[in-house]
Amino acid sequence: MPSFPVPVFAAAILACLLLRLVWSGEGSRWLRLLIAVSAVQSLIAAAVQHYGIVELRFLQPFMASLIPPLTWLAFVQGALRPLAPRDGLVQLAAPAFVLFCIVFAPLTLDAVLPALFTGYGLLMLHAMRNGADRLPLARLESSAPSLRSWRLLAILLIGSAASDVLIVADILFFAGDLKGSITSVTSSLLLLGLGLMGLERAQDEPDTQASGEDVPIEAVEQADAAYPSDEERQLVGRAFDLLTTSRLAADPDLTLARLARRLTVPAKTLSAAINRVEQMNVSQFVNRYRVELACRALTAGTSVTEAMFEAGFRTKSNFNREFRRVTGQSPTGWQQANAGRAQASASSQPIT
Repeated sequence: MPSFPVPVFAAAILACLLLRLVWSGEGSRWLRLLIAVSAVQSLIAAAVQHYGIVELRFLQPFMASLIPPLTWLAFVQGALRPLAPRDGLVQLAAPAFVLFCIVFAPLTLDAVLPALFTGYGLLMLHAMRNGADRLPLARLESSAPSLRSWRLLAILLIGSAASDVLIVADILFFAGDLKGSITSVTSSLLLLGLGLMGLERAQDEPDTQASGEDVPIEAVEQADAAYPSDEERQLVGRAFDLLTTSRLAADPDLTLARLARRLTVPAKTLSAAINRVEQMNVSQFVNRYRVELACRALTAGTSVTEAMFEAGFRTKSNFNREFRRVTGQSPTGWQQANAGRAQASASSQPIT
C-alpha cells in the first residue's frame, strides 16, 4: 500500500488553497507564487526522502531559496506598498547566489540557506516592530489579525532555518534517522502559516498609482508637546468627517493608505495624528465608527449579519472582536439590551 507522507499532504492542501485564491480572484500574485513554490518544494521533499527519487535532490536547495524572497515580496505587496518591477529582480539575487553555491560550493549550503531564511524572517519582524499602523495596505477591518499572521510567517521562516540546522545535526550524530520527522514538522508549520495568510483576504492588485507617500511608515515619533497640535486635531476631525459624509467606512477593503490619500496627507502623518489625538491606531479609529454604524442598524431592528456587512465588516470574528472592544458586549447581547430603545422611539412618534 503506497504511503502518503506529510509533505505530500501539505502540497495537496497548498494546491487547494492556491486554486481557491485564483478562483476567487484574491491574494496578490506574489502570495500565489509563494504558495505554488511551497507546494512544489513539499512534493520534491517527499519524492527524495520518502520515495527515493534522488535525481531531484539538487532541486531542493534552489526551490527552498525561493521561499524567503517570495515571502518578503508577498508581505510588501500585501501590507506595505505597491511593488516596482525592479523589486522582483532585486530579490532574484538570493536564489542566484544559492544556485552558484549548488554548482561551485555545495558544502556552503548548510550555512547559506539557514542564513537566508533567518535574514528574511528578521527583516519582516523589523518592518512590523511598531504594530498594525506599519501595514498601510492591510485592510483596517483586520489589520491586527493580518499583523499576527505575517509575524507568524516571519517566525516560521526563522524556524525553518532552525530545522535545517537540526537536519545537519541529525545527519552528523544520528545518521539521519530523524530527518523525515523534522521535515514533516517543518512542512506542517509552513502549511499553517501559509493557510492563515491565504485565509486573509489580500488585495489582488494594490493601487499602482499610489503616491510616493504610500511607503512603509516610520515609527510614530513622540512629540515634545504635552498635547496634540491644532493641526493634528483638525486632521483627525477631517478624517472623521470623511467617514461620516461618505460610504468610505463601509468599504471592507479600506486601508490606511487609501484613507490618507483621500485626505491628501502622508500615511505617517495621519497615523501619528490619530495616535496622539485619539490614543488608538487607525484601525481602531475606523472600526470604532463602524461599530457605531452597526449599533444604529441593530437599534433599528436589523439582523446582526446585515448590520455587520452594512458597517463594513466582512468576517464575523473581526466584527465580534471589534464590537466587544468598543461596547464591552457581543452584538447579540447589545441588541437584546437595547431592544426597547427602537420601540420607545417608534411609540414617541406622532400619529399622522
